[in-house]
Amino acid sequence: MVNQESKQSLGKESGVFYGYFIVAAASIIISAMWALYYSFGVFFKPVLTEFGWTRAMTSGAFSLSAIIHGLLAIAMGGLTDKFGPRMVMTLCGVFVGTGYFLMSQLSAVWQLYLFYGVIVGIGMGGSFIPLLSTIARWFVKKRGMMTGIVAAGSGIGALVGPPVASRLISVYGWRASYAIMGSIVLVVVVLAAQLIKKDPAQLGLVAYGAHQGEQKGSKPGPNGISLKEVVYTNQFWVFSGTGFCYGFCLFATMVHIAPHATELGISATRAANIIATIGALSIVGKVSLGRVGDTIGNRQTLIIGFILMSAALFGLVPAKMAWVIYLLAGVFGFAFGGCAVSHSPLVAVLFGLRSHGLIFGFFGVSVMSGGAIGPWLAGYLFDVTGSYQQAFFTCGAISFSGIILTALLKQRMVK
Repeated sequence: MVNQESKQSLGKESGVFYGYFIVAAASIIISAMWALYYSFGVFFKPVLTEFGWTRAMTSGAFSLSAIIHGLLAIAMGGLTDKFGPRMVMTLCGVFVGTGYFLMSQLSAVWQLYLFYGVIVGIGMGGSFIPLLSTIARWFVKKRGMMTGIVAAGSGIGALVGPPVASRLISVYGWRASYAIMGSIVLVVVVLAAQLIKKDPAQLGLVAYGAHQGEQKGSKPGPNGISLKEVVYTNQFWVFSGTGFCYGFCLFATMVHIAPHATELGISATRAANIIATIGALSIVGKVSLGRVGDTIGNRQTLIIGFILMSAALFGLVPAKMAWVIYLLAGVFGFAFGGCAVSHSPLVAVLFGLRSHGLIFGFFGVSVMSGGAIGPWLAGYLFDVTGSYQQAFFTCGAISFSGIILTALLKQRMVK
């Protein structure tokens, strides 16, 4: 068993700040959890073919998962502030792994909504908020860059998960594939979670780049404002609006771009690789724009992300050729990476660290509210029109709204 002394010595004797080990563990956790979550579009048609459900009905399970994911993010953020991320992430790993394993036993639509919508949704409630909130506590200097590296884990998941899922499905079928991948996610997340510590004070350290006058072992000061104060500010609701736009566009695209590609005659394997392309370029976007955000400000990187996302989504409306869709998918991936990496640092800048996890959790509700509506509406529009053109045009318009809302934010540090 790794005790506190050994963890502290791990950081000190190696000469490496322990926060970097947390960055590595958090990246692994996010990669594992989002690898399967972003594979929903790959499992979409095999499940649809076996049961004959409509696209809106099948997408509804993902939407329910997004709703629960968003609502539970509040609780996960609060629990992280109170008990620390290790306990929270261990619990989430168990829920996510169990939910996917149960998906292998699917036989009715109510089970789809229970196993994926509820159980997976509960586990995914901790897939970002506890980890990125923890990074904000461990780093002052390089906060944007470290947040980008951790958030890039979801891009790694999107890069690796869909192609692996597609290959497993072609060999073992979708049921066994869910069981295999669910078991792997459970083990990886639970083990990696044991390395995560809430803040540097627990190891007698201070945050990287903190003021030199701060004493090692001291608790972080209560800088910032409480959640109760935050909800009465216009800034928070404008910021939440940007989260809704981001979640709507991201999850609608990730769920439906692979089915869209197959409707155009692109093979299932190449369609899965489109999601992988989004994931690969999101890694570049998160790391590069996270670093840029440390220089020019995270509000500016969020605007850049929404501009590029809007261009990609509007471009998907007329796109028919595979290479064009791959190109636009790459732009979309880079864009959503830039948006994703801006959120946690913006919470710290706008509202401080006093209740970072809880505030970030409430912000996560707006993201997942968009994530719940987007996939369902895109599926409904396809059912009605027989095409995804209106769906992608709607996503482009929502993304453009995100540009306007972000421009209204007044970036300032809360003391």
